[in-house]
Amino acid sequence: MTLLTRRRFLRAALGLGAGGLVLGGAGVAQAYRFGVTCETRALPGLRAPLTVAFLTDLHYGPFIGAGSVRAWVQAANAARPDLILIGGDFMDYFDDGPPTALLDELAALSAPLGVYGVWGNHDYASFGQYATSHGPARANWRARREEMRAAFAQAGVTVLRDENRAVRDDLHLIGTDDHWRGEPNLEVAMRGTGDRATLLLTHNPDFLDTIRRPVGLGLCGHTHGGQVRLPLIGALTVPANRKFTMGWVQSLNGTPGYVSRGLGVTGLPARNLCDPELLLLTLTP
Repeated sequence: MTLLTRRRFLRAALGLGAGGLVLGGAGVAQAYRFGVTCETRALPGLRAPLTVAFLTDLHYGPFIGAGSVRAWVQAANAARPDLILIGGDFMDYFDDGPPTALLDELAALSAPLGVYGVWGNHDYASFGQYATSHGPARANWRARREEMRAAFAQAGVTVLRDENRAVRDDLHLIGTDDHWRGEPNLEVAMRGTGDRATLLLTHNPDFLDTIRRPVGLGLCGHTHGGQVRLPLIGALTVPANRKFTMGWVQSLNGTPGYVSRGLGVTGLPARNLCDPELLLLTLTP
């Protein structure tokens, strides 16, 4: 038996144990117990400190309700950040019309430099770009995407698709489309950034390895940290390069990034050894 086979065997066997843990309720409890992770990082080109609250992978829908979103919003506001960012996968939502309850909660977010987000692959499922077990594909998914974008803007959340904003005179925020389901183009997104510090918001960390032009720092989600982790084994599955599972990472071109474990859940309403997190990031010159 090779080492690889042993590893697969252990993951499968321990996965059965994780399933029992979930059914016992411990994994469900962990799924709804989030914490605030505080980190500090220098950002080249920045002239004064800046605090960022980073929320990602909310997954409002079958497993996540308005009450969970309200708690996350309150925690973000309590930190009094300069800027609030949301890293995609806002929703698993398949009803007609906008997700009013989600938008009502997000409308309470408040930061002097604004609230910005990007789409993730589950958002594209919610638009109807592709069918899932929760909803069908829709021929009008592009129109639905723009309707959702307008609804989020009305709630105070500006969703960036290959765009940037000069949120401060020394900082450009860059937001890209989703790596899996969108058409991300960093060159377009970075037009006009000049010599300001650059902060990249993109849902999937695998995108960091595709870019040729380094940025100051990338913030990503998507992986949930694996969502279910086991002692000695780590994450059973990661929907990205495993080097990007969670925490501080570095891309092939040397761009540093932080991959958040996110706040919501998919597949099952459970986590194990992988608590949801809200990142409070202090950026320094």
